[in-house]
Amino acid sequence: MPVVVIGLNHRSAPVEQRERFAIPDASLPEMTVRLCKLEGVTEAVVLSTCNRVEIYAAGNADSRSILSQLHRFLMEGKNPADEGILYQHDEPQSIEHLFKVASGLDSMVLGETEILGQLKKSYETSLLHKLTGPQLNKAFQRAFNVAKFIRSETQIQRGATSVAAVAVELAEKIFDTLSDRQVMVIGAGETSEKTARALLSRGAKSVIVSNRSYDRAAALATELGGRAVHFHDWEKEFGLVDIVISSTAAPHPILDRARLEPMQHLRHHRPLLLIDIAVPRDIHPEVVQLDDVYLYNIDDLQSVADDYLRKRQEEIVICEKIIRERAASLLTSSQRPSSSDMALGHS
Repeated sequence: MPVVVIGLNHRSAPVEQRERFAIPDASLPEMTVRLCKLEGVTEAVVLSTCNRVEIYAAGNADSRSILSQLHRFLMEGKNPADEGILYQHDEPQSIEHLFKVASGLDSMVLGETEILGQLKKSYETSLLHKLTGPQLNKAFQRAFNVAKFIRSETQIQRGATSVAAVAVELAEKIFDTLSDRQVMVIGAGETSEKTARALLSRGAKSVIVSNRSYDRAAALATELGGRAVHFHDWEKEFGLVDIVISSTAAPHPILDRARLEPMQHLRHHRPLLLIDIAVPRDIHPEVVQLDDVYLYNIDDLQSVADDYLRKRQEEIVICEKIIRERAASLLTSSQRPSSSDMALGHS
């Protein structure tokens, strides 16, 4: 029963294509149930983030048959032109890939830690619905242990280790200082919260929080010492803000040129920085046609992330050696835990 993986990420597909494959969190259980009804598939975990959509699976058929089934499943209703962005791996590459993802080695920001939490959440969703079994349970538990080991034994996390941190550094490059800048966060999810905290830690004047759930916005604003506004009122604040961080789960843009242009006169030609870290995107690309408006999406953050990639290159060789060794150990070990597993402990 081999473990296989199929998917796409920021390396294989730009945001324009990734957003067509994005899966809402609420749909993950139902989608995973459907996967486990495919011929030969008995275990599945689906991971969907702003930078990747991946299916990990195992079953009682050969890996080629399972990957063929998963390929058809992912491409259902999609443009045939998108077929080339998918990658697929069988063992041992599938196990090594999982370990790299868990350790942040396959992330836009090398060594970031958010992906580990997202991976654990996806695994726990499948586990809760009894959609995993011996193969994926063993693979994912080992992946979490490997990620823990790499975090503690290497320097791969040196520098900014999250998309939120990179977004804040981009803001500092645009404005030099954040001390007099008013920030608005649209969408009160985990990434937005981390971004808001990072902005405040760098000296932002204050934060306005807007979310479809006003109670959630109010709770986050209270934690941050900021102010909450109702979601249908956030446009009224554009005359005050300098930086907008948008990360909602909306299926289509919430801000475009037609909505932004009439508000420009309120700003008196002050620069407006828009950072769109949502997939699908929250902000339509056409807003850059407006004067004094600067827009960066999730892929644009790659240029900042590359600076850290160069600083961490020497650590990649060390981490990949660890991953190859741990993957080989997993594939050759018996059901009884090895001494190296017990030394690593549980994540």
